[in-house]
Amino acid sequence: MSTNIYVGNLTFATNSAELEALFSEHGEVVKAQVITERDTGRSRGFGFVEMASSEDAKKAISSLDGRNIDGRQLTVNVAKERSR
Repeated sequence: MSTNIYVGNLTFATNSAELEALFSEHGEVVKAQVITERDTGRSRGFGFVEMASSEDAKKAISSLDGRNIDGRQLTVNVAKERSR
């Protein structure tokens, strides 16, 4: 079962491919997406990564939460379900 992970405090220069590469070091990535502004296309500074298994997700979260990437300390945790 796949697990969706929230990744916060990304630099505005980080793109989805870089996010996927960072998480692929810790397991199989199904999808990685940096969230962007609708009008400008500029990064909003956070994204989501879907890992293939919950074990891979746990490894990635424990390894990357609080890690300094490009001068910013990442916030990495299990994504909350979106309420509509």
